[in-house]
Amino acid sequence: MKALVAGATGQTGKQIVKQLLAQGIAVKALVRDQAKAESELPEGVEIVVGDVLQPSSLRTALAGCQVLLSATGATPSFDPSGPFKVDYEGSKNLVDAAKAANVEQLVMVSSLCVSRLFHPLNLFWGVLYWKQQAENYLKNSGVPYTIVRPGGLKNEDNDQAIVMSAADTLFEGSIPRQKVAQVCVAALTQPSAKNKVVEIITRENTAAQPLASLFANVG
Repeated sequence: MKALVAGATGQTGKQIVKQLLAQGIAVKALVRDQAKAESELPEGVEIVVGDVLQPSSLRTALAGCQVLLSATGATPSFDPSGPFKVDYEGSKNLVDAAKAANVEQLVMVSSLCVSRLFHPLNLFWGVLYWKQQAENYLKNSGVPYTIVRPGGLKNEDNDQAIVMSAADTLFEGSIPRQKVAQVCVAALTQPSAKNKVVEIITRENTAAQPLASLFANVG
């Protein structure tokens, strides 16, 4: 199996790359800045320069890949079109490229609370709204998918157990990026993860369960 990671030099994307390599999965990283990627990504990663807003570059990047993991996201800026372009148009382009390439699975990192239109994060040019539109596009595309909605992202790992639930059932909580990456990569090998939306956080005083069981328990 070879995986293409979109957003590979982002904070969550880098954790996904590390987790894929740890599982012995070959990695191709889609990046806009080759020099940055070479300095920040581990050895053994195949780097391909492209942009989610340039569909032709995505078709090239997906060559030889069976799965696609997307950890892209608009960075905070004063550009009101940022979330629309990156979180929606860019994600649409990834879905279209994945469909054309007949990928076996697309794992998309989204966000908790995308269904809450009046969430404070939507003050950032509707970022959650556009993430939800991208989710809907993927779900209707025919591409096998797993949509992972993490809570607030933390850079430091913890020893708390992962809590996984169905769409629109968790509305608060946080999770380390390392554990988000674990869930995304585990989704590639768990049949019960296919065509599901899962929401994830970590919680104290909760018994840890294998990821296979967590996925199977989400209806």
